[in-house]
Amino acid sequence: MQITRQADYALRTVLYLAGLEDGGRAPTGRIAREQRVPPSFLAKIVSQLAIAGLVQTARGARGGVSLARPAGEISVLEVIQAVDGPIRLFECLDDPAGCVFGEACPMRETLCNVQERLIRDLSTADFRQLAARQRELAR
Repeated sequence: MQITRQADYALRTVLYLAGLEDGGRAPTGRIAREQRVPPSFLAKIVSQLAIAGLVQTARGARGGVSLARPAGEISVLEVIQAVDGPIRLFECLDDPAGCVFGEACPMRETLCNVQERLIRDLSTADFRQLAARQRELAR
């Protein structure tokens, strides 16, 4: 499994916003420039993040993008799923009928466990933690 470029950009965007002063807002042009995201692509990503309730947008001279919730309440999993949809390592994990071996697949239990651990780990990683780690690394 490889994370999509769209999810990578979304994660960078939310991490950038999490690193701003409390409730900070940034114009999309600045986010695009500093995070090296194509502006047109960023507009689409911000729209998806807003629909998912992760960011807020405001127009005008004092406009920009801000987090819709505290950074500690936004998980990496939420951001990935907002732009890429549900994480599925293999389609057959959701529908055993899609596997030629069905429920008798010898790999099913192992793959289900791996997917569950991945989802659990991504759901417990929040952007408050990540922003703090980013500040540590910048020292």
